[in-house]
Parts: sequence; C-alpha cells; structure tokens
Amino acid sequence: MKKGIGLLSGGLDSSVSLAIAKRKRINIIFALTFDYGQKSILQEIKAGRKICLYLNIRHKVIKLEWFKNLVKELPLVNKKRKVPHLFISDLNKSVITSKSAGDVWIPNRNGIFINIAAAFAESANADYIITGFNKEEAKTFPDNSPGFIKATTKALTWGTRNKVKVVSFTIGMDKFDIIRKGIELKLPLKYTWSCYAGGSNPCGKCESCVRKERALKKLNS
Repeated sequence: MKKGIGLLSGGLDSSVSLAIAKRKRINIIFALTFDYGQKSILQEIKAGRKICLYLNIRHKVIKLEWFKNLVKELPLVNKKRKVPHLFISDLNKSVITSKSAGDVWIPNRNGIFINIAAAFAESANADYIITGFNKEEAKTFPDNSPGFIKATTKALTWGTRNKVKVVSFTIGMDKFDIIRKGIELKLPLKYTWSCYAGGSNPCGKCESCVRKERALKKLNS
C-alpha cells in the first residue's frame, strides 16, 4: 500500500484532496497544518482536526516561528492590514485577481511546507506529499499549478532518497468540481474553513470566500 503525508489547511481543496487519497487507499500517516501566525490559524487547526477525525487520520500542527517573524507585516498575518475584498464579478477580471493574489502572497509558502513535509515523508518512507492545489487558483498562484508540482517533485528526486512525489488530487478541478467531489465522498464540508480572516465566522468578502460562494451558487442553480 502506498503511503502519504498530507498538507492540510482545513480548507476545501486540501480536505477533499485528502478524502480522495483515502478513497484511493493511500495510507495517510498524518496530515500537517502549519502555523506561521496567519490570522485564520485557530480556525484552520479546528477545521483540520475535525476533518482528520472524520477521515481517521492523525493530525499534527507545526509551528514556524521564524517564518512568522519573516512575514509578520503581510496582510494574511498582520491584524492591522486588511486583505482585499472582492465581488463574484471580480473573479473574471484578471487585473483584480492578480492584484488580490499579490496582496495575499506569502513568500515561498508552499515550497517551505512541501520541503518540511518531504523530511517527514522520507523518514516514514512515504511515497507522496498530498496537496490541495486546483486549476482555478493556479491562474494567479503559480505555486498551485501542475508546473509547480512537476518542478518540486523533480527537486525531491535529488533531495530525498526514496524520491518522494508531490501530488494533488484536485489539481484538475475548479471550486465547483471540488465541492461536488466532496459531497460525492460524503465529506462534511461544513467542517472546512476557507476564509483568510480570523473571525468566528467567514468574512464572505475575501477572495477565498467569494470563490467558494460562486461555486455554491453554481451548485444550487
């Protein structure tokens, strides 16, 4: 049986990707949630724990204090700075989504997460690092793309003795497809947290919330 380490933010994409991995009978040793001081970390941990409990996967939280200090002035971390607010109609405007992506960008975040997970994976002789990337956000976030998966996997053939592979079982999906797949797998999507903000309820205005809202409206139309 193939083995994997999951990267779990507690959001739709990473949760559904893990559920698909389970369906494929991949033995997920544990899922990692990274704490770099992001505003939504408490909600991400809570969501991650619920998803892991449902999927019967061990859950680990990794604190990255050095990374927190590096990115502490950025909008996803600094509570004094607001993330961009979008409307559904804005999602079709590349100028707006490119600016929004730039405003919430965290330097080499996915690269750092994958390299840490690779150390865990090699130590456990795991085959895969399971990520939750998707084709919708790959348009503005290059570290969500098939090219990024291919490049990081190639690097890990040199960086790990067992040649750990990076995979994403949602890479060919948009948010609508991901929600529909989650429903098909009977994953409790109510447990997931997709919002950039750190309130008790999703803000409904950040890009992540708006993308989810658009998908849900399409599902219910």
